[in-house]
Amino acid sequence: MIRISEAEAVVMEVLWEAHPLAAEDVMARLAGRNDWAEATIKTLLNRLLNKGAISAAKEGRRYLYAPLVQRDAWLLEESSSLLERLFDGRVAPLVAHFSQHRKLSRDDVAELRRLLEELDDDEP
Repeated sequence: MIRISEAEAVVMEVLWEAHPLAAEDVMARLAGRNDWAEATIKTLLNRLLNKGAISAAKEGRRYLYAPLVQRDAWLLEESSSLLERLFDGRVAPLVAHFSQHRKLSRDDVAELRRLLEELDDDEP
């Protein structure tokens, strides 16, 4: 899988939300989120292009960028990598860690219960 840095992921989020977009459109959508210079955003787009994470189609004097990596595939890879590195590939220790550090809200706990019930319902 293609490794996408944290900064590159911010640009990918913009492209996952809407595409194809020109560099100036990406800059406009990032205007309220980051104080990156135009050159920084263009560098990130070029890095993503070189990695094969996005495509660029020439339209007149500009390029339109679109994601080649699907967000769900990237999320699965990133979350699996995190679990492997920090929790030996297991979800329960991750949840326990957040629970011990009071990082789970009542809504989080309710959602986890609902998900577990769904899993139990799916068991033969």
